[in-house]
Amino acid sequence: IHSYAALCLSRRAPAPADPMLYADKRALETNLKVNLLAIREKELNYYTQNCQAVGTQAALLAGFAYSGLTQVAIPHDRAYALRIAYLLVTTTAMCFELIAVLNTTLLSMMGPGLALRGPDGSMHPAVDGMMTEYRTAYYCFVLGLVFFHFSAALFSWLIYVHWSVSTMVTLCICGSLLLLTRYAKRVYLRFRLPAEMVITGAFEASDVAAAAGPVVQRGDAASGYVSREQAQLIASSNQ
Repeated sequence: IHSYAALCLSRRAPAPADPMLYADKRALETNLKVNLLAIREKELNYYTQNCQAVGTQAALLAGFAYSGLTQVAIPHDRAYALRIAYLLVTTTAMCFELIAVLNTTLLSMMGPGLALRGPDGSMHPAVDGMMTEYRTAYYCFVLGLVFFHFSAALFSWLIYVHWSVSTMVTLCICGSLLLLTRYAKRVYLRFRLPAEMVITGAFEASDVAAAAGPVVQRGDAASGYVSREQAQLIASSNQ
């Protein structure tokens, strides 16, 4: 009787969870998160390096524009409208480049800082934010470069006395700007990537489920399938 009762109790008592299996599942989830962040980190480094490159060139052009404002002796016998136009265009070029310097500096500092020191899931808003703000800095850099050419053309009319010399210098500057625009357009069209074809480092639960098989509920005895918990883990890592 006692043995029969013990046998019944042993059948009713639930089997304790295997601690090794639980540890393996937690280790798998941790490794999955680390691998996802490693892929996303490549995008973060890409935009950080681009910001540093644009910021360096923008600072150089801003220094040239500032020298054109402070180190150039503007003749007083020139037309008032010409002097005002030169000062306004040069100041605009310097301001655009300084905006680009400030934006790229803040992005290269605060973007990686958010990804590194922020809460869980901060990598994705950091990369997406840098992707958006980088465009603004790039446009400011390009506008500053264009106004810098205009400033050089106006400078030729301020300094040179004879109109033929000023005309030749202006034509050279306009030709340089035209060649620069054509070359930039050619490079852009050669390496342009349509928005619908852009691949990011962010993973969605549907991507993993489609690659590994259908998502099944807990308790389904189907080996080789992605469980709903694993799909939720992918989704939570991208939030």
